[in-house]
Amino acid sequence: MGGSSGLVDWRGRPVNTKKHGGVRASIFIHALVLLSNAANIANILNLVSYLREEMHMDVARASTMASNFIAALQMFSIPAAFLADSYVKRFYTVLIFGPIEILGYILLAVQAHVPSLHPPPCVAGQQATTTCESVHGSNLSLLLLGLYLIPIGDGAARACLPALGGEQFDTSDPVEQRQESSFFNWYTFAISTGGFVGLVFIVWVENSKGWDLGFVVCALFVMLGMLIWIAGLPFYRNQLPSGSPITRILQVLVAAFKKRKVALPANSSELKQISHDDTSALEMLHRTGGFHCLDKAAVDTGKTGAWTLCSITQVEETKIILRMVPIFLSAVLGYIPVPLILNFTVQQGNTMDTRLGAVHISPATLFVIPTVFQMVILIVYDRFIVPFLRRITGYVGGVTHLQRIGIGFLSTVVATSIAALVEAKRKKVAEDSGLLDATTGIPMSVFWLTIQYFLLGVVDVTSFVGLLEFFYSEASMGMKSIGSSIFYCILGVSAWLGSLLIQLANRFSRHSDGTGGWLDGTNLNKGKLDRFYWLLAVLEVVSLLLYAFFAWRYVYRNDQRVVVDGDNKAPSDGAINVI
Repeated sequence: MGGSSGLVDWRGRPVNTKKHGGVRASIFIHALVLLSNAANIANILNLVSYLREEMHMDVARASTMASNFIAALQMFSIPAAFLADSYVKRFYTVLIFGPIEILGYILLAVQAHVPSLHPPPCVAGQQATTTCESVHGSNLSLLLLGLYLIPIGDGAARACLPALGGEQFDTSDPVEQRQESSFFNWYTFAISTGGFVGLVFIVWVENSKGWDLGFVVCALFVMLGMLIWIAGLPFYRNQLPSGSPITRILQVLVAAFKKRKVALPANSSELKQISHDDTSALEMLHRTGGFHCLDKAAVDTGKTGAWTLCSITQVEETKIILRMVPIFLSAVLGYIPVPLILNFTVQQGNTMDTRLGAVHISPATLFVIPTVFQMVILIVYDRFIVPFLRRITGYVGGVTHLQRIGIGFLSTVVATSIAALVEAKRKKVAEDSGLLDATTGIPMSVFWLTIQYFLLGVVDVTSFVGLLEFFYSEASMGMKSIGSSIFYCILGVSAWLGSLLIQLANRFSRHSDGTGGWLDGTNLNKGKLDRFYWLLAVLEVVSLLLYAFFAWRYVYRNDQRVVVDGDNKAPSDGAINVI
């Protein structure tokens, strides 16, 4: 498990661990992650401005389209993961879909440059009115085509690059086991660095030099990342696809249902297992406790067929997914406050004193603060904290994956609470200064927001990396890309639920005349954002308790202790099955 056996080089030959994989191969992967995220993160945060200023959409329409674009970036990883695990190597999956992302940016650049492909400038009318024509018809179709080609290409990278990177390290080797643990830290660092470059450079190009040039720069960034990543082809270790994992899971469920009245044999050796000579199997999994009803799929009743008789390995693959479901659901709840705090914090910053000495900081630039925090914390965590904790706990990552995730969710509780207190103080300053009707100029420094930003940086260093590493490591060898895509589904679903929570909070907090919702209107000073933050804090406490319960009951399928001379130390005790 996790070794280099079964991996091949780009020519299909067994890998040579001295020539293939390791840190050298992972550098090429990090380059693509950095450059592609520079383009994507810049546009995630700046897309609403483009849709409102250039495409003349109203606030609701622009926000909805931007939210759908963000969700698509996360959810398109699922079909790409399925393709990579089932039929095509991960390298070729990214190679096929990557150029589609570049094409999406080129289409957006062409539309932004050619006057006939986007709405004309707004016309100033009488009595200080302005008439703006919103994008429509074939131009709207072109906009949607360009936008949604980007997630198709980027989804393949999100699904495959973490799994491809993990394959470059043999966890049965003491040195490479530590390097694999660091890989996911540096993977997240590459995302943060890309975000920093995008926010500082690409957003400046789009806002100052033109959106057409900005989209061209995005296409060039992704293209450069692809070329660097392709150059690493001779060094990669590649996992061969093993057929559809979704089909295998469905076969287990159908076979178990057909034999639901069949008794399990007393001796588990009577259950069907794959042959040691079966070269199509990536790994052999042994029977574990729990979900005994699924074990019936491996009972030989004399009838054969893929939908009637399954192997124990196939059954265990299904159990792995089902055991991760409670962690997935509680993590979705735990991540809901994160994008909401980020979005509302920028709106708070718009009303505050943004001076840094003689320099005024753009509100959009505030996103650089958590990005820088995350980059610094990741370096400190990987270089200093992990080695220190590793000597104490014996775990290769310093703590277990689930412990690391829990630290992040605890930080989210603190972040939402502090955000509520800071918002209450901001409104008090506005009231004392007679600025309740003002939308800017409140005499309170924007750097009051850095505390919650710092805590969100801690969340990304712990929960973001922990969840990505957890779903990758716990997934079976034939489902590594799907494991990565499950993590990105958490981000997409939690963002959607956050939008739903805003609507529900507004609906139930409105007065009988339909006014007075917590987040109604455009003036934060007259809203109840602090109460919404407290609602998020309560929700996060509930999700943390649920997560702690499921994490306590979860049994890892892989020992995370440091490998010594090729063998793992004794596994931790005291754990029981999740269900």
